[in-house]
Amino acid sequence: MSDYQNKVVIVTGAGNGIGSVVATYYARKGASVALWDRDPNGLRVIQKTIEKEGFVSSSLVIDLTNPDEIVTGIEQVKTSFGRIDVLINNAGLGRSQSPYDLAVDDWDYVLNTNLRGSFLCAREAARVMRTQGRGAIVNIASTRALMSEPNTEAYAASKGGILALTHAMAISLGPDHISVNAISPGWIETGDYSQLKASDHAQHPAGRVGKPDDIARACLYLTNPENDFITGTNLIIDGGMTRKMIYEE
Repeated sequence: MSDYQNKVVIVTGAGNGIGSVVATYYARKGASVALWDRDPNGLRVIQKTIEKEGFVSSSLVIDLTNPDEIVTGIEQVKTSFGRIDVLINNAGLGRSQSPYDLAVDDWDYVLNTNLRGSFLCAREAARVMRTQGRGAIVNIASTRALMSEPNTEAYAASKGGILALTHAMAISLGPDHISVNAISPGWIETGDYSQLKASDHAQHPAGRVGKPDDIARACLYLTNPENDFITGTNLIIDGGMTRKMIYEE
C-alpha cells in the first residue's frame, strides 16, 4: 500500500467515472488525494467512500473554466497538505453537434474546460512541484485526438490540443524534474459493464471493452518516481482499436 505514502495527488473530474476510480486507486496506495469536480454530489460520494476505507482525502467544487478557481484550488491543496506530487488532469466534457450548428459559446466551453483548464492546472501545480524538486503530471486525452466520429469537433480539437500540450510541457518542465505524459483512452465503460453485448467486446482486438481500472493502473505507472525516464509520451489504452483496419465487407 505504501507506494504513494506521504504523496499528495490531485485528480480533476474525480466525482464520477474514470476520475473517481483513479482517485480511489491512489488513496489505496497510501496517497492523500485532493478531489476536484464541479459536481458536489459526486464529490461527496467518492470522498465518503475513500474515507470510509480509512484513507485521506479532501474535496473542492471547482469550475475549470474559471482560472481564479484553479489558482485558489492549488493554494488550498498546498496549504492543507504541504505539497503536490501528482496531478491527474482528468476532467473533460464534449458537445455532440454538427459543425454547421455548433455555437461559439459551446466551442469555447469545451476548449476552456478540457484544454485551457488542463494547462492552467498543470502550470499552477508545477509551480509547487518545482520547489520540491520533482513531480508528475498526467493529462487524460482520448483516442478522439487521433480518429473521429461525426459531430465531435470541439471535443476532438480539445483532446488533440492536450496531446500537443503534453509534449510541449514535458520539454519546458523537464529541467524542474517534472514528467508530463498523456493517456488516450478508447472505449472505457463507466456504466453497467454487465449490460454490454458480446459484440461490443468482440470488436476489440483485446477481446473486451475497457474499464476505468485500466486507466487508473496506467496513471500509477506513469507517476511512479521509478519511471521518471518516461515523459512527453501518449499512452493509448483502447484495446487495440486504433490499430485495427475497419472496412465494410
